[in-house]
Amino acid sequence: QVQVVESGGGLVQAGGSLRLSCAASGSISLLNTVGWYRQAPGKQRELIATISRDGSTSYIDSVKGRFTLSRDNAKNTVYLQMISLKPEDTAVYYCNAAILLRGRGVLENYWGQGTQVSVSS
Repeated sequence: QVQVVESGGGLVQAGGSLRLSCAASGSISLLNTVGWYRQAPGKQRELIATISRDGSTSYIDSVKGRFTLSRDNAKNTVYLQMISLKPEDTAVYYCNAAILLRGRGVLENYWGQGTQVSVSS
């Protein structure tokens, strides 16, 4: 059994910072690529950033230069550092983790439950 849990959300003023965590636990052999998504009220969920096993990252234009991904493979955890937050960053943030389970030969994707980020103007 695998659990993926996001944490670190909250309410901040515009220009503030938050660090989100995405932690995977359970019968994990390997945590592979992790994607961060967000869903604002009334909008579709969108992919905003990804980090591969080797640390390669990609970001959508609207968060480039403000959001930074990192990971600790020993802890099966990925971090999303967000600075210079804007009201339009307000959303529920989710991570999706590609995980190789112990004893399995394929990667499976798991979603966390999401964490709310609210940015006031």
